[in-house]
Amino acid sequence: MSVLAGKIAIVTGAGSGFGAAIARAYVAAGAKVVLADLRLDAAQAVAAELGDNALALACDVSRAADVQAMVRECVERLGVPDIVVNNAGTTHRNQSMLEVDEVTFDRVFAVNVKSIYHMTCAVVPLMKERKEGVILNVGSVGGIRPRPGLTWYNSSKGAVKVMTKSMAVELAPDGIRVNLISPVMAPTALLQDFMGVPDTAENRARFVSTIPLGRMCDPVDVANVALFLASPQACFLTGVEMPVDGGRSI
Repeated sequence: MSVLAGKIAIVTGAGSGFGAAIARAYVAAGAKVVLADLRLDAAQAVAAELGDNALALACDVSRAADVQAMVRECVERLGVPDIVVNNAGTTHRNQSMLEVDEVTFDRVFAVNVKSIYHMTCAVVPLMKERKEGVILNVGSVGGIRPRPGLTWYNSSKGAVKVMTKSMAVELAPDGIRVNLISPVMAPTALLQDFMGVPDTAENRARFVSTIPLGRMCDPVDVANVALFLASPQACFLTGVEMPVDGGRSI
């Protein structure tokens, strides 16, 4: 399938989890992809698997200088990005909101929210020149149906939700589509923090019991939606929030 043939994409947090799955799907669909990650070695490992159409770059998405440098290198080595996936994210441990220290709170909002501001400042002017572009933000089911213990994380994803819809309206005249993907819990590196208890089969089963379709989200589930929303088949979709949650948000 080559629905993204000739397209250039940036995927943040692409060294593992959702980001790595999205990068794999995009390369398989014909795109050239920048895999941006705080952990360069992780991004390089995925890029090596994907071949010449994948470029790993180090990037702390919470730092404007890092994002600007990463986008410049993308333009110089591959071209102007057609698609940007703001996937990089972090969380605090599932616990009382009063137990989350200020440094952790600031980091959650810097990575989950401010990073989108930095990326927008770096890529939207380039997209506006061409009157086209796709931006996908990765939210969370926690931004739709929040539960205790992840209050500040949920709030950061709520901000991403409103940001996505506002961006969609403001950027529509420039042909730039902005959509949101909101996954439920997945077996990624952040799973134990999300659960707030040891990652055991028993504890996983307790969380899975809250998902009507009876399993956690697989990164491929998110990649499939990210591929569709970036494709020409989704050309009339903007401001959409797509829960990838097996019915959890109902």
